[in-house]
Amino acid sequence: MEEIIFKVKGSAQDPYKVTFTKNKNNINAFCTCPADENGQYCKHRFAIMAGESEAVVSSNKEQAMVIKSWLPGSDLEEALMELAVAEHEHDKAKKRLSAAKKNIARAMRQ
Repeated sequence: MEEIIFKVKGSAQDPYKVTFTKNKNNINAFCTCPADENGQYCKHRFAIMAGESEAVVSSNKEQAMVIKSWLPGSDLEEALMELAVAEHEHDKAKKRLSAAKKNIARAMRQ
């Protein structure tokens, strides 16, 4: 099993600890931020998975790219692809909703 730990700057005074572990094609990620500890979306983990290291305050910023390289073929990659599809569908629905509202506004002016 491989493990990489980052310290990241967040809204708290002390940095949060973000831990990634890889065991074959399984990747786990944990963050000590309140969002992750409450089972919610954690921007720190997502940024590191994208290879972004701006918030990393530990001396291993370059390892964000290692995490990104772990994704292909992993169980996490499949879940991220599901998210991307859902976000795309959500964007399309928002555009349809906006168009429908404009049609209603036009219909009320006729």
